[in-house]
Formats: sequence, structure tokens, C-alpha cells
Amino acid sequence: MAVQPIRLFGDPVLTSRADDVTTFDKELRVLVRDLTETMQDAPGAGLAAPQIGVSLRVFTYDVDDVVGHIVNPVIATTSDEQQDGEEGCLSFPGLNFPTPRAMRAVANGFNMHGDPVTIEGSELMARCIQHEVDHLDGILFIDRMDPQQRKLAMKAIRDAEWSGLAPTQIKVSPHATRGLAV
Repeated sequence: MAVQPIRLFGDPVLTSRADDVTTFDKELRVLVRDLTETMQDAPGAGLAAPQIGVSLRVFTYDVDDVVGHIVNPVIATTSDEQQDGEEGCLSFPGLNFPTPRAMRAVANGFNMHGDPVTIEGSELMARCIQHEVDHLDGILFIDRMDPQQRKLAMKAIRDAEWSGLAPTQIKVSPHATRGLAV
């Protein structure tokens, strides 16, 4: 098992746009396996590569007993209908905040072998797709909140036991990142 440490809020890799995957090789397959095992160990509904310090456009998901991954995802469509609900993030352990998202989302990308894939879903799956693609773009879920809710979230983050620990928990990624990891 290759469970990796999860980067916490405050780590610069979480607010930087991840680079496209250009090589679909064994290293990518190991990254997908590590992401999946780390996500399930946490446990979480999704995990993006930057959350383990790898600045590549890959994320895994485990929603309603469907486990999968997508490489270089692009959100093709989202519904106009919105959902409100609590959202959490493995990079903000123990914290959940109301975060607006589209009710339905579709993303196109590739699997770890370079074959085209489409993932789509509503409610939790749509929330997961949007949340993880945001991670790949350097956007955190707190960035999606209205100003008043974001202010409350920032106070909760400052008061969290783990707050300010991100710089001391940085480890070198075991994955080749061609110098792209922060």
C-alpha cells in the first residue's frame, strides 16, 4: 500500500494550476494507485494529485461505491440548477462548510492508459467532479463561498488544530514530476 501524506491548506501546491499529463506510463499508473489508496485510507470522496504534492492534472473518486480516476479532466457541462450543501476537503481535515455547486456535471478526460473517458453525475458526484477539477486549477472550495461564509470558514481554519502545520508536513513526492512539484 502506498498511502501518501496529504498536503494541508497553506501549502502553495494547492493554489497553483497543475500541469497536463503528457506521458501515460507506469509512473502515472503508480500515481493513480497511490491517489486511490490515499483517498480511501483518509477516507474521502475524491483526491487530486496536488493534494499529495504532485502538480499533475489527475484525480481519483469514490462516490456511491464507484471508484475511478480521470486524467486531464475538462468540465464539459454543468447544470444551471444549483445545489447547496456541506462540502469538506481532505486538505482541510475535520472542517465542512456550505458551498454552492452545480447539481449536475460532466467531465471529459482520459484514463491512466490514455483512453478517452467521460464521468458524469449529479449531487455528490457532481460536487466531487467540480471540487477536484477546481483543485487542479488551484482553486480551493473556500474560494467558492460567499464573502460572509468564507470569513467564518477562515476563522474555523485558523482555530483548527492542524492550522499552520502545512510547511512542516511537506515531503518529497516519490513520483517523477519533471520538476513540477512545489
